[in-house]
Amino acid sequence: MKLFSWNVNSIKMRKDHAVEYLKTHAPDMAFFQELKGEEFPHADFNACGYTAYVVPQKAYNGVAILSRAPVNIISTTLHGDENDSEARYIEVEQNGIHYINIYLPNGNPVSAESEKFPYKLKWMDRLIARARALRESRTPFLIAGDFNIIPTDRDCFDPAAWRGDALFHPESLAKFRALLSLGLTDAFRVQNDQNEQYSFWDYQAGCWPKNHGIRIDHVLLSPQLTDRLNACWIDKTPRGLEKPSDHTPIWVELA
Repeated sequence: MKLFSWNVNSIKMRKDHAVEYLKTHAPDMAFFQELKGEEFPHADFNACGYTAYVVPQKAYNGVAILSRAPVNIISTTLHGDENDSEARYIEVEQNGIHYINIYLPNGNPVSAESEKFPYKLKWMDRLIARARALRESRTPFLIAGDFNIIPTDRDCFDPAAWRGDALFHPESLAKFRALLSLGLTDAFRVQNDQNEQYSFWDYQAGCWPKNHGIRIDHVLLSPQLTDRLNACWIDKTPRGLEKPSDHTPIWVELA
């Protein structure tokens, strides 16, 4: 079982990259985030052998799971806030395993005048509650996507530059640790203990050629799937394409 997660930063802009990537690598599933639009090019992905399960939103957000084999849709919203209409969550089931694709809120700016940071923290509380429920029911699951969380100092080029940012804020990191404390595993760090391993490079200031990046795209595994983990890696190749997303795919392979 192989799948990848990729914040494409507009499926309209990155459709050709995404289609070519699927054709080249042929995963069982693909998770896309930040689709940025209500229209989705289903036909292009059907031609590659995939069915797309999409939660769209006009101009912003949006998530999709593409699968070769049929899946059952469990939820297209993260429960706990009936007023939250942002397209950031989809959960499906296949062969008893729940696959969750998320686009976690950025949370900036962190200020008393903005509701964005409180929204991020509340959203994470709801994600923790969902993960806890799945753990208590002994359901095997994974959560993959753009978490907008820099877990540790070594997951960013310059930790000092990120102090106080919502992606690296102590309250954000506490929520992320609470999620891991449910018994989840950061799949990438199981087999890769190196520094300077990033999944996002800003378009500005030459961040990509200088490798001034951050690791904010993650795959978290429940204990049952951790036992089946063969590999997890970041593929930097798509970031070097012409007109790329500022993110690059993270892969996981399960036995």
